[in-house]
Amino acid sequence: MEKITAIIPCFNEEVNIKAAIESCLFADEIICVDSFSTDKTVEIIKSFPQVKLLEHEYVNSAAQKNWTIPQASHDWIFLLDADERVPKELEKEIKDTVASNPSEVAFWIKRRNYFMDRELKHVWKGDAVIRLFRKSKCRYQDKHVHAEIETNGEVGRLKSSMIHDTYKGKGLTSHLRKGEIYTTWAALDRVNKIKKVTLYHLLVKPFFGFFKRYIMQMGFLDGKQGFIISCFGAWNIFIRNVKVMRMHAGEKFESKK
Repeated sequence: MEKITAIIPCFNEEVNIKAAIESCLFADEIICVDSFSTDKTVEIIKSFPQVKLLEHEYVNSAAQKNWTIPQASHDWIFLLDADERVPKELEKEIKDTVASNPSEVAFWIKRRNYFMDRELKHVWKGDAVIRLFRKSKCRYQDKHVHAEIETNGEVGRLKSSMIHDTYKGKGLTSHLRKGEIYTTWAALDRVNKIKKVTLYHLLVKPFFGFFKRYIMQMGFLDGKQGFIISCFGAWNIFIRNVKVMRMHAGEKFESKK
């Protein structure tokens, strides 16, 4: 039976890394790739003797993963972010899928998203990511943010979901700081595509971003959290395009975590 390598990228994740590693103990190999954390993340990783610790300077998410994946001992990779967890039903499905020698080279996995102590059942409904894949057939796109996996083969879909909590243990300041970095990355991905920033980019697109999440995706049914996420989404679109405009003017933005 083929074996599985679990990869967990991390940086200053002392509140999450222990539970993330414990979620991956079913894997035959676990690799944590740390971006030189300044908290107790590395200390916690080292408390797990079966976990291989790698350290590598962080440029962006895709680059970090593409650097780490070739160092895995096994062809099947399961990739978990530190703020995600693997329920037992998903663990079983992952192991059963790999054991079945599937024709697919990668699999989408759904996420149940939590924010400010509430599951978002509407605004992020349908969220899924490719996290189980063959390293010999897959590679992350060369993008600063929201890079997906490019595959050389068929992609399947698992039935079980992972748990994803973007807020727990970190708080609002951390969430806002993350948005600041992500909008810079998103602007870098678009600066050469958007030739001129207009009111369409600064007004229409942010408004539609809010409308899409809060009305079309029924974020209003997710209570205050749905409203907050919809507002954050609109703000991130707005500030991303402001950054594109300023990049055109020669302004530089910090792009590292």
